[in-house]
Amino acid sequence: MTEKTIHVDYIARVEGQGAINIDITKDNKVKHLQFKIFEPPRFFESFLIGRKYDEVMELTSRICGICPVAHQITSLRAVENAMSIVISDQTRDLRKLMAISAHIQSNVLSMYFLSLPDLMGYESIITMGKDHLDIVKRALMLKKLGNDITQLIGGRSVHPVTMIVDGFTSIPSKNRFDVIRKRLVDAKKAAIETVDLFTNLEIPDFSRKCEYVAISDPKYYAINEGRFKSTRGLDVDEMNYRDFIAEKQKPYSTALHSYVKDRDSFMVGPLPRVNLNLKQMSDDARDAAKNCGVKFPNYNPFVSHLTRAIELVHDIDESIEIIDRLPLKDEHSNYMCKSGFGAAITEAPRGSLYHSYTLDNNGVVKKADIVPPTAHNAYNIEKDMNDFVQTIIDESIEDITLKCEMLVRAYDPCISCSSH
Repeated sequence: MTEKTIHVDYIARVEGQGAINIDITKDNKVKHLQFKIFEPPRFFESFLIGRKYDEVMELTSRICGICPVAHQITSLRAVENAMSIVISDQTRDLRKLMAISAHIQSNVLSMYFLSLPDLMGYESIITMGKDHLDIVKRALMLKKLGNDITQLIGGRSVHPVTMIVDGFTSIPSKNRFDVIRKRLVDAKKAAIETVDLFTNLEIPDFSRKCEYVAISDPKYYAINEGRFKSTRGLDVDEMNYRDFIAEKQKPYSTALHSYVKDRDSFMVGPLPRVNLNLKQMSDDARDAAKNCGVKFPNYNPFVSHLTRAIELVHDIDESIEIIDRLPLKDEHSNYMCKSGFGAAITEAPRGSLYHSYTLDNNGVVKKADIVPPTAHNAYNIEKDMNDFVQTIIDESIEDITLKCEMLVRAYDPCISCSSH
C-alpha cells in the first residue's frame, strides 16, 4: 500500500481561484488537507474607509460579478440601519424581488452549468448538450428569466444601478411587470422538472452533521431580513453578529475562516436555508420537497443541488406574489444623514452575507466589516472534505480527486467574494 497525494492546482467550474491539497498515509488516513484559496486579496474593507455612505453599495457590488445584487442590498441595509432609516413596503418588496432574481440566475448557473455535468458523467454543459439539448435549453431559459428580472428592476443584469438608500431611482411600469409575470408562470413547469431531474440523479452517499446557519423569520422565507439562526440554537440579531461569529487566518488561504465562538465551523447556503426554513416556503415548494423523498433536515452537502431546485420553485411562486401586490407608485425619500453603526445579514445565493459600517456625522465610512458566504463556508468545506475522503479512501486517485472537486462545487463557492 502506497501513500496517495491529491493535488488540484485550479478547481474547475467554480468562481475564482482555488486549489485542493490532500496527503493520504499508507494506512489510509488523511494526514494533510487544504482547501486553498490563493486568489489575491482586494482589500475592499480598507478602501471603503473615507467613502460616503451613498457610494458604498456601488463599490461593494464590485466584489463579485455573480452576486452584486446581494452585496448591494446588504450594503444598503447596513447603511440604513446605521442611520435609522425605515424603508417603505414597496422598496422592501422590490428589493426582495431583485434578490430572488439573483437567486434564480445564480442557482440555475450552479445546478445546471457547474454541477450537472459531474452528476451526468460529462466534461461540461457543452458536451452534455449533444445528448440532452432539452435540459440545456431549459437551463438557458431559466437563467435568462432571472437575469431579465434583475435588469427590469435594476436597469441592467450585472451591477444594477437603480437601488439607492431608502428607495429606487426609477420603477418599471406595470406593463413590463405583466410580461415578466407571464414568463414566471410559464417557467413553473421547468422549475418542477428541475426538482425531478435532481431528485433522480445519483449523488455521493455522505453525511456529516455540522451546524447549519441562515437568516430566518417565522412569517416568510427569509432572504433580505431575518434573525441569524442555526440548527444548534444560535438566534442572533444582525447587529450583534460579531458577538457570536469570529474568524481566523490560515497561511494558505486569502479567505478568513469563520466559526461560531466557543464552537466550530458551520455551513451556510441553500441546504441550511431549507433545513431551517422549509415551513416558510410556498405550498408547491414544500410539496416538491416532500415528493422528492429526501428527509429534511438533511446532512449531506451534495443535497445542496436539490435544495437549489426546491428554492427555484419557491422563488417563482414568491416572485409572482410580489408582482401581484406591488403598488408601483413613485416615492420620495426624506432622511437625515447621521453617524452610527449599522449591520445587515442577507441570504446571497451561496448563503449568509454580512456587512457592517461605522459612519461619522457626514456619512463617511470609518470602519467596514464584510463576510461573504464562502468566507463563512471555507472552514466547513475543509472539515466536510476531510470526513468525505475517509469514506472513499480506497478508490483511485482520479476518482477521489473528482469527488473532492464535486464536493467543492456542491457548495458553489464564490472565491472572489471570500478574498475581498
